[in-house]
Order: sequence, then C-alpha cells, then structure tokens
Amino acid sequence: MTAGPAVLPAKAVPSRGAVLPVRVAGVGAWLPDDVVTNDDLAHTLDTSDQWIATRTGIRRRHVADASDATSDLALRAATAALADAGIAAADLSAVVVATTTPDHPISGVAPIVASRLGIEVAAFDLNAACSGFVYGLRVAGGLAASSAGPVLLIGAETLTRFTDRDDRDTAVLFGDGAGAVVLEATDDAALGPFDLGSDGSDPSMLWAEAGGSRLPADATVVAERRQFISMRGREVYRFAVQRMTESSRNVLDAAALTFADVDLFVGHQANLRILEGVATRLHIDPAALHVTVDRHGNTSAASIPLALADAQQAGRLHDGDRVLLSAFGAGLTWGSCLLTWSRKGQL
Repeated sequence: MTAGPAVLPAKAVPSRGAVLPVRVAGVGAWLPDDVVTNDDLAHTLDTSDQWIATRTGIRRRHVADASDATSDLALRAATAALADAGIAAADLSAVVVATTTPDHPISGVAPIVASRLGIEVAAFDLNAACSGFVYGLRVAGGLAASSAGPVLLIGAETLTRFTDRDDRDTAVLFGDGAGAVVLEATDDAALGPFDLGSDGSDPSMLWAEAGGSRLPADATVVAERRQFISMRGREVYRFAVQRMTESSRNVLDAAALTFADVDLFVGHQANLRILEGVATRLHIDPAALHVTVDRHGNTSAASIPLALADAQQAGRLHDGDRVLLSAFGAGLTWGSCLLTWSRKGQL
C-alpha cells in the first residue's frame, strides 16, 4: 500500500497542500579551491570591497579550475552527500542535476555523473536557473516517494564561465560550486508544501542572450559579448523580493503555519539585501536567516544546497526543524517549499 502524506508528531506540518513522505538522508557540498575576493576584483575593475559588499553582501566567491566542468563539481558534491547518507551509489534509483551551466549545450550533466558513479539509472538535468534546486526537490522528491530507492539531487554551476569579467555589474556577483542531497522515502518525513511559478514575458531582465537556438553564438555575437550573463539589477531586485515573499506566504498558508513557526529560512543566496528584504516583509526573525552569499557569491542552483550543507555543519539544523526554502531565477522563475528536517528517519 502506498504511503500517504505523513502525519507528524511534535513539529508537525498540517498541510493543505501536497506533502511528500521524503526526508533528506544526506547532504554534500563542494567548492573550488580558488577564492577570489573583492579586493582581487578591484585590481581589474573600477570597484572596491566596500562598493561590492554594501550593494550585495558578497565578500568573496569560489572559481572553478580551468580543467573542471560542471559535472566535475557535481560529482564531488554527490560523493560527499552519499557518504553523509551512508548510502552506496548502487542503491540510487535516479540522479537529477539542477543546472543552467551544463558541460555541453547538448547532453546533460546527470548522465555523466551517474556514469562516473558507476551506475545506470534514470538521469536527467533540470533548468530553472537559480530556482532549479527548489524545482528539483519537487521532481526528485516525487521520484523518491514513488520509486524503489533513494534519489540523488544535485545543484551545480560554473557561472564564472558565463560571466563577462569586464562588466562590473555582473563580474562581482557570481561564483562556482555544487551542493547535493540524497532524498529517501520514509513514512514519517515531510517535504512540502511547494509553490512554483514562472513569468516568461521578459526573460531579458536576467539572461545570457546568445548561444542558444534563438541566437547561436558566432563571431559577431562573441565580439559583442552577448553570450555572457546580463541583468537589469534594480528590476531583478524588485522581482525577487516580491516573488519570494509571495511564494513563501503561499507555502506557509498551505501548511497552516505562520512565519513564527519557521526555524530556519534558507533563501537563494544572490544578494544579502534581497534576503533581508524578504525576511523583513515576512516578519521572520533575523536570527532564523542563514547566509552564505558573503562567502560563496551567487552560485545559482547550487546556492541553496550549499547553504543547507553549511547550516548543517554549523549545527543549525535539528530533527523536526521547519526549514523554509525560497528562490528566484532567470526565466523568470520562482519557487518555495517547506522542508521538515529529519536525518534520523523519524521525528
């Protein structure tokens, strides 16, 4: 008999929306060794540590080695997550990679990772940009709840490869990294409710215009530097704060909870002002906000799993904690979900 939504004791999640009987069995992270500080950037750009930190909260970011691609970062984070879960790769039923910077325009990162783990399972990529990990939780969580084994979900990015290093507005923002979780079905766990959405009416607000089927990269495009990420910062800020706030409210309304019930808020680590703006509008205790953007920069789909791994290492996650996740990204996309932390398989 298929298990229905969990009924939890103590810190229960009385959901009016979909809740999956799935827990995070393991968390892993990997960050490149090369660290670029704001002072380093000031040597080549008209900027300063104060200018960057005041506007973004970022102090440093990690940059992938020239010999590494997104799949290399993803594999290292995946290996760490499997070790943390105490689960062998052979036990996995699927591998899902959330990324907007794959190794190749055609063919996914996930099958490469699965092959390097020595397994032949369902494996595919998901691209919702910076919202990708939250979207991935809904997809991979559904697979875990209905399949014969755990599912590996990875958020991995090499965004610095797609950043114009001469553009002060974007070069200071992005970093590389990967985070992963192992999702496992268990009757007394709870993943959800979810709120996912998109508005594709003006993708130019945040995009890499060239390199796809609409505008293939050629000599002219490259000369005009249109293959790099561009964004309209003020519009993105307003969009992010509005959508993350609304989406978070929708999730907690569906769970019949208030923001006072949230133990930890892990938002997409794009900009400290955005995180603080959302927390202020939601009346979330600042102490419940977990921040890594100062050390990681914006790592897109990798930012939330990297932050979860960081929170676990810092001792900020305990069984039964209600963790609110929220993100926005290019597309434009947004998504939020409630995660009831349960590393022991029961609450």
